[in-house]
Amino acid sequence: MESGAITQYVDVAQLVLYLFWIFFFGLVIYLTIESKREGFPLESDGFGKRSGKKATGLLPMPTKKIFKTKYHGNFEAPHARDDTAPSPAGSPINLFPGAPLEPSGSSPMLDDIGPGSFSQRIDHPDLTAEGDFKIVPMRIENSFEILASDTDPRGLEVFGLEGKVGGTCVDVWVDRSEHIIRYLEIKTLSGNSVLAPFNLSVIKKNAIFINSIMSSQFDDVPGLKNANTISLLEEEKIMGYYGAGTLMAFPRRRESVF
Repeated sequence: MESGAITQYVDVAQLVLYLFWIFFFGLVIYLTIESKREGFPLESDGFGKRSGKKATGLLPMPTKKIFKTKYHGNFEAPHARDDTAPSPAGSPINLFPGAPLEPSGSSPMLDDIGPGSFSQRIDHPDLTAEGDFKIVPMRIENSFEILASDTDPRGLEVFGLEGKVGGTCVDVWVDRSEHIIRYLEIKTLSGNSVLAPFNLSVIKKNAIFINSIMSSQFDDVPGLKNANTISLLEEEKIMGYYGAGTLMAFPRRRESVF
């Protein structure tokens, strides 16, 4: 009998190989189940969709795990917050599974579809490591200032994609943790105060240009519960609105270039 052999047909190397296969198979199962803590169960197509059932895949859903956070309480995963969220206001353009949704609500930019879709994040402001509000307007944050060599957007008119005035920039919202500008606060022609993402704003010397939406659409930007803070869910909705405008601000944007 050769060295390392347990019997004439089985040796240590062969057992180690079998153990590795078993371990790897178990690892794949574990990772697959753990990956279902977000995004599952799935909405079913065909009969499952008609019956209202949701698909969990070949393997079962994981048991609930509690994640404890310092400022926002405890979170369950997998969670059920998507079940209480309103469904996107749209219907499939064809009968095949996975067909694109055609907006059917009063405003396609608020229908949670395509580039306007957003996640159901918590409706509380993001916080710094010290527990302060992370994103705030400069009117309550004195440690930030705009360099004299840069253009101060406050007081400049804001133009939409068609070149008309949609409002005036009245303040700048900054990120206390990252030390950057996040939003511009715009007072619309009707007097509403709305936010616009700074990275979608082109600031010139005498004006601000935002090509995502038309000037008349600034009034429909999702608002804030608190004039001096913004929640994570509000950020999602605002970014989704401007994202939707890149495709649905006016009908021609949805057509072929040629």
